Amino acid sequence: MSEQGTLKTLFQQEFTKMVAVISSRFGLQHIELAEDIVSETFLVAAETWGMKGMPPNPTAWLYAVARQKALYHLRRNKILEEKVIPEVIVRQDIDYRLTEADFTFQNIRDSQLQMMFAVCDPVIASEAQIGLALRILCGFGIDEIAEAFLSNKETINKRLFRAKEKLREAGIRLELPPEVALERRLDNVLHIIYLLFSEGYYSKTQNELLRKDLCLEAMRLCISLTEYEKTNVPKTNALLALMCFHASRFNARQAGDGLHILYHEQNEDLWDAELVNRGIHFLDISAEGNEVTTYHLEARIAYWHCRKEDTREKWQEILQLYNQLLHINFSPSVFLNRIYALYKVKGREAALAETQKITLENNHFYFVLLAELYRETDKEAAKLNLRKALALARTETEKQGILSQLEKL
Repeated sequence: MSEQGTLKTLFQQEFTKMVAVISSRFGLQHIELAEDIVSETFLVAAETWGMKGMPPNPTAWLYAVARQKALYHLRRNKILEEKVIPEVIVRQDIDYRLTEADFTFQNIRDSQLQMMFAVCDPVIASEAQIGLALRILCGFGIDEIAEAFLSNKETINKRLFRAKEKLREAGIRLELPPEVALERRLDNVLHIIYLLFSEGYYSKTQNELLRKDLCLEAMRLCISLTEYEKTNVPKTNALLALMCFHASRFNARQAGDGLHILYHEQNEDLWDAELVNRGIHFLDISAEGNEVTTYHLEARIAYWHCRKEDTREKWQEILQLYNQLLHINFSPSVFLNRIYALYKVKGREAALAETQKITLENNHFYFVLLAELYRETDKEAAKLNLRKALALARTETEKQGILSQLEKL
C-alpha cells in the first residue's frame, strides 16, 4: 500500500479516537478545536512523511504530534485563562491542568464510549445525530456525509454546527449518563447505530447500493458497547447479531457491475460462514433476560435468511416473526416484507389480498413486490408494476436493478 493509502487508512482508524481523547481533555464545548488539532496532525503527517518517509510506528507518531498540538493550542488561544478557569471556579469537579492528552488504550476506549453517548443525546435532532455520528464517531468527511444524505456540503456543515451548538448550550459533558438514565440513552445510541448500518446496507447515495464502510463502522460502535458491562445487555447483542447476519451476505448481494442481486438469486457459497456463526453467538447471548425488542425479532428473521433452503418451516417462522414485529414497530418495509413471507407460506392470492390493506402508491418497493407476485401468472401486470417502480426509484442503482428485472420478463 502507498504512503497516501496508508495515511488514509490511519485517518479512518485514528481520527475518531484522537478527537474523542482531545475532547475529553478540553471538554465537549471545544469539540471543533479537537477536530482542528487532529486535522492539523494529519496534514503535518502528509507533509513530513512525504519528505522523510513513514516512521516505524505511525500511530505513535500521530499521537505524539497531537499531544504537542493540543498543548500548543491550549496556550496559544488562552483557553485556560479566558474559558477554562471561569468554568473551574463554578465546577470544581473538573481538572483542567496543562497535562498531555492521554492516548492509552483504556482512555481511548472510555473516551469513545463517552463520545458516543454525548453525540446521541436527545437534545440533538435524530438526523443531526446521524451526521455527528458519521463525522465524530466514524471519521467521515463532509463530502461523504453530504452524499449519504443526498445533500450538499453547506447544508451538512450548518447542520453539524447547529448540533454542536446544542451540545454547548445544553452543557453536555463527555461522560456516561448516570445509571438511572443509562438504559434510556442506550436505546438512543442503539437506534443511531441501527440507522447508520441501515444507511450502509441499503444506501441512498446516487452511485452505491451497499456502503460497507458505514456498515462496518456501525458494527465497530456496537462491539465497543459490548465491551462495557453496563451497556453489554441483551438488546445490544441482538443488534450486533442482526448486523452480523446481514453483513455475512455482503459479497453475495452485489454483482461486479454494482447491481443488486435478489435474495433468491444469491450464491450461498459467497456468504461468510464465520460472520453467520458470530451472529448466532450474539443471538444466543441476547436471549438472556425478559425483554424482546425489534432488534431481537429482526435478528431472528435475518438468521433464517442465512439458511438458504426454501422450506415451508423457514417461511412460517419468518412470517410469525414479522407478525410480532408489526405489533411493536409498524413500518411500510416491515409490512411489505411480511406480505412476501405470507406469499411464501400461503400463496399469491393471500399475499395480493394483503396488498390492498395499505396504500403505498409512492413506495417503489410496493410495486416491486406486486411485480414479484404477478411474475408467474401475469407478466404484463408484472411489467406494469415494475415500470411504476422505475418511475418512483430515487437512485441510479435502484433504477438499474428494476430495469434488469424488466429485461428478464
